[in-house]
Amino acid sequence: MKISFYRQDCTFNLKGRTRVKQWLKKCIETEGGTLGDISIVFCSDNYLLNINREYLKHDYFTDIITFDYSEEKRVSGDLMISVDTVRSNAEKFGADFHDELCRVMVHGVLHLLGYGDKTPQEEIKMHALEDKYLSLRD
Repeated sequence: MKISFYRQDCTFNLKGRTRVKQWLKKCIETEGGTLGDISIVFCSDNYLLNINREYLKHDYFTDIITFDYSEEKRVSGDLMISVDTVRSNAEKFGADFHDELCRVMVHGVLHLLGYGDKTPQEEIKMHALEDKYLSLRD
């Protein structure tokens, strides 16, 4: 069981992959899950827009789409992340790019763990958990 990184339609290369994998695994275990297979795909805005249109029937840009294949406590799925949107969100919020990227990655993992973000209460809980796990990075 592992976390793997891929690229589609972009040249982005994540630095510190081993540390990121260890950190995400620790987040999963802290929530009572076990690591299954997670693919994190870094891509362009246009690539993710096409995924959003094809699979979710949404016609807008987003920073992440999560496909959940988890079974019981084994956390598995695909996290499709637009590096373009993460970069522009980091600028918009005055955040460091790597910090914003980590926020988006843990956001996807939290979805795989069963957390939602559709209601205001779910959004508050999700944001609090993102902050909690961002503070646990090495």
